[in-house]
Amino acid sequence: MIRAGDSIENPVTGERTVFRQTSRETNGAAVVIETYVQPNGFVAAAHVHPSQEERFEVLRGTVGFRVGRKKLVAGPGKRLTVPAGTPHKFWNAGDEVAHFVCEIRPALQFESLIETMFALAVDGRTNRKGMPNPLHLAVIAQAHFDTVRLPFPPAIVQRIGLALGGPLGRVLGYEPVYVPATTAIGAPAATAA
Repeated sequence: MIRAGDSIENPVTGERTVFRQTSRETNGAAVVIETYVQPNGFVAAAHVHPSQEERFEVLRGTVGFRVGRKKLVAGPGKRLTVPAGTPHKFWNAGDEVAHFVCEIRPALQFESLIETMFALAVDGRTNRKGMPNPLHLAVIAQAHFDTVRLPFPPAIVQRIGLALGGPLGRVLGYEPVYVPATTAIGAPAATAA
């Protein structure tokens, strides 16, 4: 279980996340994280949070964002809000570690999702873009459909695909939450990159 101060890392995407406030501490209202993204680092895929708003504040470095059809680059002090239902992604757009704070409202299953995806990457169970095999992804996506979706195809088409792929993935032993033999959660993190 994620606690404030815990740190997780995704060696594939170059992200390190420190949890500052968890869903438990906010009674599900929000999750607040600090994210450090290495040069050439990125979030695994463009995605949509159907019911969650994300608020970003860049503290250091340069972060590229695609929000809907707009592409922008943000530096220290820049704040950005991604409304619920808006496709988005981010990446480090500079040569130094990018550092930002992100608040996700409401929390829903965000912590479980990110913990699973990062742990899979740590154990070498993702591709070079940070995504697990399609059947494992179907199991995860089916369980977290209210938290995150792909921007395309439409949600109904995704549901149909997940209704087919999810059960097959479960038969093959995939679970919606990945718990590695050794935990991917680090000790409380320092604030430096």
